[in-house]
Amino acid sequence: MKRLTVAFAVLVLACMSLLWVTDVSARAGGGSSGGSRGSRSYSAPARPSPGQVSPSRPVAPPSPALAPPVPQRSGWGGMLGGLLLGGLLGGLLFGGGFGGGHGLLGGFGLLEILVIGGLILFGISWMRRRQTEAAGAPAYAGGYNLGGGWQSSERSAPVATIEAPVEPSDVDRGLGHIRQMDAGFDAARFAEEATDIFFKIQAAWTTRNMARVDDLLTPEMRGELDRQCERLRSEQRINRLENIAVRQATVTEAWQEKGMDYVTVYFLASLLDYTTDESGSRVLEGSTTEPVKFEEYWTFVRPVGPNRFKLSAIQQA
Repeated sequence: MKRLTVAFAVLVLACMSLLWVTDVSARAGGGSSGGSRGSRSYSAPARPSPGQVSPSRPVAPPSPALAPPVPQRSGWGGMLGGLLLGGLLGGLLFGGGFGGGHGLLGGFGLLEILVIGGLILFGISWMRRRQTEAAGAPAYAGGYNLGGGWQSSERSAPVATIEAPVEPSDVDRGLGHIRQMDAGFDAARFAEEATDIFFKIQAAWTTRNMARVDDLLTPEMRGELDRQCERLRSEQRINRLENIAVRQATVTEAWQEKGMDYVTVYFLASLLDYTTDESGSRVLEGSTTEPVKFEEYWTFVRPVGPNRFKLSAIQQA
C-alpha cells in the first residue's frame, strides 16, 4: 500500500510539472495570470459590457402643454338668476305689487315700475358677470352642489416624468478621474495603442528576448517574463506565435490609487500557438494549422497625468 501511495504521488507531481511547462510555453505570459494590478490584484477583472452608457442620461422632454380646460358654468348663476327673475315676474303678475296694488291684474304705480325695471336690469347684469367669470375660471374651480355640498370640477392632469440621471459605471468614474489630470485621454484610442503593445510583446516573447520591449513593461512584469523566457531557453524550446488576430480590445476598468493611473484592456484574440525545438523542425506542442482562441486582460499603469503607460499584469478570463 505504501509503495502504491508513493507511486501515485510521483505520478501526480509529474503531471503537474508537465502542465506547468505547457502553460509557460503558451504565448506571452505563459497563458497564466501574473503581475500587479495594485489593490485589484486579487479580484477578477470586469468583463466588457455590451452597452457601456455615459455617466448621465439626458432628461426626458416635458409633456405637451395640456389643452385649456372646458369652461364650466357655475351652478349659482343660473339658479339664482332664475329664482330672481321668476320671483319678480311672479310678484308683478300675481302679487300685490310694491305699492299695495294688484300687479298686472290689479294695477301698479310708476314707482313700482321703476323699481322692478331696475331689479331686472341688475339681475341680468349680475348673471352675465357670473357667466364671464365662470368661463375664465381655471379647471379646478368648482360649484356648490345643493344635493352634496361643494362639488369640485378638478381634473387629474398628466404629470410630466423626468428620468433620474443614471449612476456612472465604475469604468466611467475611473476615466473621469484620469481625465482630471489628462484631459485628452480617450479610452477608444488607448485600446488601439494597447493593441499595438500587445503585438510587440508577443513578438518579443517569440524571440525570448524581452529587452526589446523593456520600455513597455513595469520592472515587475519584465522580471516575470524574463524568467519564463529563460526557462524556455534552458529547455531549448521556442514558443512560436503566428497569424495573430485581435477580434476585440475594450477598456473594462480604469481607476487611480497612490498617485497612479490603472487601465485594464480586455483582449479577445486568436493565433497559431505552438512550441518547437531550437531548430524549429520538430513541433513539441500545439498545432501549426489550428488557431487558438483566447481571452485575456492586460492592465497598464503610469504615474498620474499624461505619462506613458506600461504593462503591469496579464490575467486570464
